[in-house]
Amino acid sequence: MAVAAYASLVSLTDVLDNVQHPSRCHRLHLDKEQIQSLHQRVLFLQHFLEFHSQRISPEMEDLARQLAVVADEADDIIDFHVVNQLLERSEDKTHHMAALSSFCQDMDKIIKKIDSITEKLMMVQEERVDIQERPPIASASIGSTTPSSNDKNTMVGFDERLLQVVDVLTRDESDLQILPIVGMGGIGKTTLAQNVFNHRLIADRFDKRIWFTISQQYSVREVLLKYLINDKKIKASAADELDLAKLGERLHKFLFGKRYLIVLDDLWNIKAWEDFQLFFPNNGNGSRILLTTRLLDVARSLGFDNHYFTMTFLDNDKSWNLLCEKAFAQKSCPYPHLEEIGRNIARCCCGLPLAIVVIGGLLAKSNHTREYWEFVAKNVTSFVNSGDDDHCLKILSLSYNNLPIHLKPCFLYMRVFPEDDRIKASQLIKLWIGEGFLKPVGGKSVKEVAKEYLNDLADRNLILIRDWTRRGKIKACGIHDILRELCFRESKREHLIRVPKAQKICVSVSNDGDLCFLCGHKVNRQNKIHLQEVGVGSQSTIVASPSVCEACSNMYQNLNKLRWVKVFKSVHDVTSLLHTKLRYLKVKGYDHAEENRKLIISGTISLLWNLQILDLGSSKTLWLPEVWEMPKLRHLSVYNGSFPYPVEGQDSTILENLSTVWIGEFCCSKEVVKRIPNLKKLSIIRWLSGDYSLAQLNKLESLCLCFISSLEAIGFPTSLKKLTLWYCQIPWGKMTIIGSSLPNLEVLKLNNAFMGPKWSPNDGEFLQLKVLFIESLELEHWEAEDTHFPNLHGLYLYQMMRLKEIPLSIGDINTLQSIHLRVWCSVSAKNSALEIVKDQKEKGNEILQVYIDEKQVLSDSILDGEEELKVSL
Repeated sequence: MAVAAYASLVSLTDVLDNVQHPSRCHRLHLDKEQIQSLHQRVLFLQHFLEFHSQRISPEMEDLARQLAVVADEADDIIDFHVVNQLLERSEDKTHHMAALSSFCQDMDKIIKKIDSITEKLMMVQEERVDIQERPPIASASIGSTTPSSNDKNTMVGFDERLLQVVDVLTRDESDLQILPIVGMGGIGKTTLAQNVFNHRLIADRFDKRIWFTISQQYSVREVLLKYLINDKKIKASAADELDLAKLGERLHKFLFGKRYLIVLDDLWNIKAWEDFQLFFPNNGNGSRILLTTRLLDVARSLGFDNHYFTMTFLDNDKSWNLLCEKAFAQKSCPYPHLEEIGRNIARCCCGLPLAIVVIGGLLAKSNHTREYWEFVAKNVTSFVNSGDDDHCLKILSLSYNNLPIHLKPCFLYMRVFPEDDRIKASQLIKLWIGEGFLKPVGGKSVKEVAKEYLNDLADRNLILIRDWTRRGKIKACGIHDILRELCFRESKREHLIRVPKAQKICVSVSNDGDLCFLCGHKVNRQNKIHLQEVGVGSQSTIVASPSVCEACSNMYQNLNKLRWVKVFKSVHDVTSLLHTKLRYLKVKGYDHAEENRKLIISGTISLLWNLQILDLGSSKTLWLPEVWEMPKLRHLSVYNGSFPYPVEGQDSTILENLSTVWIGEFCCSKEVVKRIPNLKKLSIIRWLSGDYSLAQLNKLESLCLCFISSLEAIGFPTSLKKLTLWYCQIPWGKMTIIGSSLPNLEVLKLNNAFMGPKWSPNDGEFLQLKVLFIESLELEHWEAEDTHFPNLHGLYLYQMMRLKEIPLSIGDINTLQSIHLRVWCSVSAKNSALEIVKDQKEKGNEILQVYIDEKQVLSDSILDGEEELKVSL
């Protein structure tokens, strides 16, 4: 419950910030001193939970459960008073005093409850101060003894990686070097290290081999003591007389002058290495440290010359081979009737060796009947997590337990996505924001914080990276099925996701009507929830009773607390949404719907006072003047609408939080630009020249423009890192405006943006450009040298039907890694790319690769007319 309490407190902090800085159009009658007092208490409790999250006692868990309830209650009360005051808008002073009095009474009760819980938390903590918990003793194995359980350590699928690790460890380099092996729990790091440890070449090369298992909690003294006793370097009777310094000195002397290999298995932080490294002498004779870790940050920091090995999931064939080893104790299946279903079981383990080993052990003890194996195939995740006393989940839960508390709500939220889902990073970040899980840190926006959280979870191998952007950022992610099950269990234990606050709620019926509208899973029997309970009861909704699965029906009891709603068709009145605490509203219309052509968001939209993300997509919207009354707004998408002017004569709010805008029409006026000072991403379909330029948006990093005929009036800000141009009518000679005025530009995407047959870049431009994307039906001659794009990493060419050739000197750019030609590029352009890679290979460049229609091309492949390419898949 500490996680639920923390998440509720962070969300409440956002609400309190909001009421302390309301829109100038929202006249709220609240006691500022009470709000500030509550705010201080909430921040204190946040910091308390952050500091003590790894040492929560049962008594503190119970108090945290109470705290979560009170924080949610405070959220409800504030929302109730704010919404009622916004709706009434009374000018009667007596009414104002009554509203203020009512608010003060309710807040006073909340503050007293929080003070009571805080006092009890402090008492429990003080009682624990003098209690010294005895740390668990870490294990140590020595010599050629395999540091493992009694079970045979089968290694399937990592033979090549084994030889690579052995090769690195046995190279003729004298300095002491560290080689990390990194990967998620259960992926085979320890098994690989064990096989390396016992490899013949390793045994022959190193005078001494020592295996230390560190784990999350360890005692350096106990680790060294156990090793020295086992190796008979000291007597057990003398153990009490030796402190850590003396034990470390004994080990150091023993290793001095020897060529040694030490394995540090299951390292969780850099401090653990720092605690041990003093006792490992650098003898200058090729000694090595091999460590395993789940944390990429640890591997990056400790790896010699930033070198480390990353474990990958097994492919389907290797998964099947490992399953056979465990289920039949042989390399193949002796029962032909089980092979097809067995391969399906192996695939369902998603390449995780731990899951395959667990399910293989269960199958080995079972009757080898097709009926039983089919039953297992339908319930692989359940069988994996129920075998050997939840052995699999216990191993993976170590990664969850090691998370700082601010990451736990974000990780547990991954359970709401279907199995094997490809989750857009941008969408996930919006949902985290909608939940209120994030708080600005060090002047960073919540979006920047969310990206850091996402990277952190990826570095800890708790989420899978499905795709990267061309700038090397996470574009799409996912979660392994076993970890998703861990999210379910921990969420239930923590009572974190009691209501789908930011869960995707689609007020519509899909073609597949038996899908739960909450989680997307199949509904065995259709339970009905009325939309009035959801808080979306307007006449514009298509249906009133979407399907919900039994699990969600049992878990979610207060659907009126929704913070993410997706509504189909028009929204003429949002008053029915006011008490849903919306942070994220998405309105999606059907292109063929007649009424969609006249979609109007009514004048009540600004009453959604917590709204941070407003996505109207392609719905046609006439006007959105109330945007200026929404100070919490962070993201605005209106493809068919206009960005409004501030209301004349009205002192409109500066939208400090607005960072992303996708808009149909944008007129660049001074009154607009100065009110969106922190905008970072702007996409405009139709640019309307105004009395100002974009140059004043000095935090803008990404700009997309369509259908423009001139670059001069834009006034690009020098902060731009990404520029996209669509269907413009600009001569290639004007490219110098972009190249000379954007010193920080890293990504340039040109989609039929320039006219003419020839482009000749100038020296001194595009100095930081890393990705160049060109789609052009007109370009025939491209003259360029390697000095024109000195930092280019990737070149992407689309529909270059007339291009004669890619300049040969492009291949001489030292940083260039790949050239991609896709969709209707000329044969001569493709052959010139092959000539480039061939020329580079002759010069010793093995990095540059050419891809034609997503397939890697051999350097000796040459096209004749429209001949099929010989490709290396």
